[in-house]
Amino acid sequence: MPIAEDLKVFTGNAHPQLSYDICSYLGIQPGKIDVFKFTNDNTFVKILENVRERDVFIVQPFSVPVNDSIMELLIMLDAAKRASARRITAVLPYYAYGRSDKKDQPRVPITARLVATMIEAAGADRVLTLDLHAGQIQGFFNIPVDELTAIPMLAHHFANGEDLVVAATDAGGAKRARDTADLIGADIAIAEKRRLGNSDTVVVDEVIGDVDDRKVIIVDEEISTGGTVVAAASSLVAHGAREVYCAATHGVLCGHAPLLMEQSPIIEMAVTDSLPISDEKLGSKTRVISVASMLGEAIWRIHSGLSVGEMFQDAAPVPVGNL
Repeated sequence: MPIAEDLKVFTGNAHPQLSYDICSYLGIQPGKIDVFKFTNDNTFVKILENVRERDVFIVQPFSVPVNDSIMELLIMLDAAKRASARRITAVLPYYAYGRSDKKDQPRVPITARLVATMIEAAGADRVLTLDLHAGQIQGFFNIPVDELTAIPMLAHHFANGEDLVVAATDAGGAKRARDTADLIGADIAIAEKRRLGNSDTVVVDEVIGDVDDRKVIIVDEEISTGGTVVAAASSLVAHGAREVYCAATHGVLCGHAPLLMEQSPIIEMAVTDSLPISDEKLGSKTRVISVASMLGEAIWRIHSGLSVGEMFQDAAPVPVGNL
């Protein structure tokens, strides 16, 4: 059969626009599917076209309401499995519960591991995701996981001029900052933070690295309440940084985060459309850069049996429009 008919991309209600943009990049129509709730709050899914022996990709970031988004994904996976899809890939632009990746307190769960188990049990053969909170989450799956990164693309948005420094918000993000700094020819700094208990309060005590009179780009995989990056930005300015920008893949921006960012010393923040961002969350400092082409390219490569890693090694893009 023609390749365009063999490749099927479906979406739930978490972020339909991203799925449509991915399909536009691939030059195919979005798969036909019904996903809705009955009046008793039970989720119903019905795939409205033949997927027998097709290569099925289900795009569903875990956006608010997070638990509904997860449940939709699980039911869509089960529907595709029972419809005899040849291979089912869960495309998770944003993986929620990523911070619950270890047992760091007595009597707490490892929810990131639990979610991975449910995705496998529901029928996923493969996972495609974007900038996980921690790399070890890949190991929670017993199926292949392709993790893409959008941070270098976002950092390049600010990488003009000299005296650049890429800053991590904690020691755990040092490798991400180092990899990004190497790509854009910058130095590295680390803002040493402490989180107070289970609250969202963050304190930055020290900055490791030279930021005096330099342009600094804070890189992180997620901005949730904004406390971490704002504390880091304030500390960087206090240590002499001339300008501070922020590049983060996932703009969760919950609670008062949009207002906090507007009042912060950050000049501009770049996030992706891995999650839907409402107009209320879009402040004057926030710029959204699409990852639809990146995800679309990865889907094409997985479908065609090509290397996904080559996307990040200056490989020539594969022409996929007008299949």
